[in-house]
Formats: sequence, structure tokens, C-alpha cells
Amino acid sequence: MTKDTSAPYRLDDQIGFIMRRANQRHLAIFAKHIPDLTPTQFAALARLCEVGETSQNALGRATAMDAATIKGVVDRLRDKGFVSTSPSPDDLRRVNVKVTPQGWELFDRIEPLARQITAETLEPLNDAERTIFQLLLNKLV
Repeated sequence: MTKDTSAPYRLDDQIGFIMRRANQRHLAIFAKHIPDLTPTQFAALARLCEVGETSQNALGRATAMDAATIKGVVDRLRDKGFVSTSPSPDDLRRVNVKVTPQGWELFDRIEPLARQITAETLEPLNDAERTIFQLLLNKLV
């Protein structure tokens, strides 16, 4: 049996661990600025504000959430009064989701905070690094 002479496994060097730590930092920054919504709730609300009324399934695909996750997110946003749901006129099995006036008011108020969260998350990087970082992350996904 041959001995493995490669460098020892170090958790601190693993990309998944590093990305999780970066995400934890981002989540803490998000919670500081927007304590009443989770990042997934904000993502769903922001995407709905971009695309307008859409099916719950399409919203899930547009926010990279599975069916169970987007259902829970939509239910919580609906319970808070930020979105409304209704059966699709084309397919009664499908649920459509749209932003309520209260949801639009919230989004208009917190959208500048979302930009601030991004800036604060990326603050350790210079402009060139920010551009490269975003390009590389997009390449991974």
C-alpha cells in the first residue's frame, strides 16, 4: 500500500467551507439591515417586483428554490401581506403570486438597503476584485 504524499486535508482550504463562511457573513449583514425578511423572502419579493404576477412554480425556478421551499416562502410573504395568491385561470392546479400594494411599499423602502447589503458584503474587495468575483460566482452557478 502506498502512502498518500499529497498535502493534508485542511477544512480552511476547502471552497465549500470558505463559501459557507462568506455566506454566513452576508446573512449577518442582511439581518442587520433587513431584520423582518429572510434573504429567500427578499429574493422572492424582488423577483416578483421584476417580473410581475407569475406562477408559484415559475417564481421558484426564477429564484433557484425547489417547490417546497418556494411554497413556504410565498406562504410567509402572504401571511405578512406582501403578496397575494390566486388560482391560475388557465390551470386551477397552478397558484399565481403577485405583489400587493403593501409589498411594493416594502420593496421600495428596502431596495436601497439591499444595495447597501451588497456593498457591505463586498467591501473588503476593490472594484476590479468585485467584478471578477461576481463573474467567477456566475460561472460556478
